[in-house]
Amino acid sequence: MRILVVDDSAAIRGYHTDILDRAGHQTEVAINGVEGLEKALMGDFELFLVDVNMPKMDGYEFTRQLRSDAKLKSLPVAMISTEAKDHDKTAAFDAGADLYLVKPVRPEVLTAHVAIQAARTTQGEG
Repeated sequence: MRILVVDDSAAIRGYHTDILDRAGHQTEVAINGVEGLEKALMGDFELFLVDVNMPKMDGYEFTRQLRSDAKLKSLPVAMISTEAKDHDKTAAFDAGADLYLVKPVRPEVLTAHVAIQAARTTQGEG
């Protein structure tokens, strides 16, 4: 599965890409929502892992922008954030996220969720 990891923290980007690369996925990174959206529009990704709090464009706006694009609107978005309150999760789902995880995400949890999305995409439910 080809995954774009959008997070302003180099440490988190490295952590997530290391886990996903070892699980056999292809990853690319973006340092904020603006760069992520540019790469999403130019690339051929199957899943987006998106931080909420980023400069230039936060994860909510990134997701809203994806959902407004005909080519990208059906692709799965998993938001991963340190924000853990119910209103944070609600805001993510209202923006169009398919999944909301709280950092730090254990490797087995991340790979399990990605495997579920890969199965859905393969079955055409993506």
